[in-house]
Amino acid sequence: MFQGSSALSLDAKGRVTIPTRHRDALTAQCEGHLTLTRHPDGCLLVYPRPVWEIKREEIARLPAGARVLQRLMLGNAQDVDIDGAGRVLVAPELRSAAGLSKEVMLLGMGGHFELWDAATLQRREAEDLAKGMTDILDQFSF
Repeated sequence: MFQGSSALSLDAKGRVTIPTRHRDALTAQCEGHLTLTRHPDGCLLVYPRPVWEIKREEIARLPAGARVLQRLMLGNAQDVDIDGAGRVLVAPELRSAAGLSKEVMLLGMGGHFELWDAATLQRREAEDLAKGMTDILDQFSF
């Protein structure tokens, strides 16, 4: 299970270094083979390849009414590998689609990660907190 957040930087070539604590687990789990794709919220999803393969099948089986989601997630999926320096290349199309600038945040979300532009995530979290979460909090105990 991946959890926690990491403030990272994209280098000039669009590569991001996976934090060591996650890199070791990803190497053991999937030999560093990952898949990146778009998320409807505006970030990128980072899946270990075996997890993505299951998710890909789920998305592909959705009814025709889910074409928008299928295009977004399947049509933008790109396989990447963690290189010897622990980095992954985020393709220009995906960087642009998610509005990624130099400063990014990698969030562990259990079986996968979200990769956000740092400023966008900060703004989004502030907006979400301002709206409140009463429906969600009614279903959760701290």
